[in-house]
Amino acid sequence: MNLVDLVNKNYVNKNVETFPDFKAGDSVAVSVRIKEGNKSRIQLFEGTVIAMKGSVKTINGHFRVRKMSNGIGVERVFPFHSPNVEAIKVTKVGKVRRAKHFYLRSRTGKAARIETDYKSKK
Repeated sequence: MNLVDLVNKNYVNKNVETFPDFKAGDSVAVSVRIKEGNKSRIQLFEGTVIAMKGSVKTINGHFRVRKMSNGIGVERVFPFHSPNVEAIKVTKVGKVRRAKHFYLRSRTGKAARIETDYKSKK
């Protein structure tokens, strides 16, 4: 076993097997562990997945979630194998034709909506 395999084995998140299948354009709620001093709590970050890199199987894969908070756009990048990502829940499946949704950064209000895919089996 080489050094890369050893690092990958030690830093794999155990919660990855419980993550649902989702894609760019879906609305998700990510449970994130927040540390404040010596206490930790779980906080939800709800928004639209605008980009994904890699998959759950790759150690360096991550996804980017964007939400609007008081009229200001907030984006966070979540690595799949981060110990701070506790759970992911898909709230709405988007009907999209793109892999990256960076155009949502320049849109606000109704123009930033993504159509819901009601025919999806998820």
